[in-house]
Amino acid sequence: MAADNPPGQPRAEAPPGAVRTTSWRPTFHYELIGCGLRGHELLGTDVARIRPEDELVVREPGDGLRWHRCLRCDSWVPLPPPAAPSSEHLADRSEIQLPLRGRPLRDHYLLRLIALDRLVHFLVLGSLAVVVFLFVAKRAAYSDTFYRVMNAIQDALGGPEGFRGGGIVRDLIGAFAAKSSTLYLVGLALAGYAVLEGVEAVGLWLGKRWAEYLTFLATSLLLIPEVYELTGRITVTKIVTLVINLAVVAYLLFAKRLFGLRGGGRVEAEAHQRDTGWPALERTAPGASPSPS
Repeated sequence: MAADNPPGQPRAEAPPGAVRTTSWRPTFHYELIGCGLRGHELLGTDVARIRPEDELVVREPGDGLRWHRCLRCDSWVPLPPPAAPSSEHLADRSEIQLPLRGRPLRDHYLLRLIALDRLVHFLVLGSLAVVVFLFVAKRAAYSDTFYRVMNAIQDALGGPEGFRGGGIVRDLIGAFAAKSSTLYLVGLALAGYAVLEGVEAVGLWLGKRWAEYLTFLATSLLLIPEVYELTGRITVTKIVTLVINLAVVAYLLFAKRLFGLRGGGRVEAEAHQRDTGWPALERTAPGASPSPS
């Protein structure tokens, strides 16, 4: 059982999910998503006594229960005191690692979602690079067999005029006819692009600012050939890929304030600081004075 606030206690700001949205657009409460996936972040569940200075995160009103405040979503959870406490009281604030919440938590999830997309690109491009290098090494051994099969198919269909290979067949013919140096360059290009996507994935997963710039620049350059491809044959895959990359570019540029946009990194750091640390918990604690948004 969980409650949004201890009985009789006002609060300055409503916790995530407590205010019903009036817009047609869904509101993503990332704090609730995090607690749904990993459980509440509670303190004082294993301590013998609660001190007055601990009331920011845990309270003991004397009804036989302790009210523990989730450090992520601000829900208050009533639990009985521990039968066998492992420590006398809560550790000092400097020793407690607080979970992400607010804007930093939102960015954490979105950046990792982009990182997973880049990881898929890394795996696909890396696999293609390996296939190209293996093909160059074994092409001589497969060449005779490939052309014998192609000749047999053409004879069965009435000669070259009866069989006009397209798609993957045309690509295979071109691959067997290409110079080894050309194929090596293709493989190196695929491998280099895979490494770039891998670096982006790791940097975004760790929440590095440089990775945001790198991803923005790489994705923006990739939009040029993607738009050009749509001037030819249009497919659902091409459209979905373009939409995803446009969303990534827009998010990084505007929400993450790259290149000084909307105040740049300074405003970004200030916005994140407002939602993190003990001052943020104090500002949103029950009974706290409302703070300007």
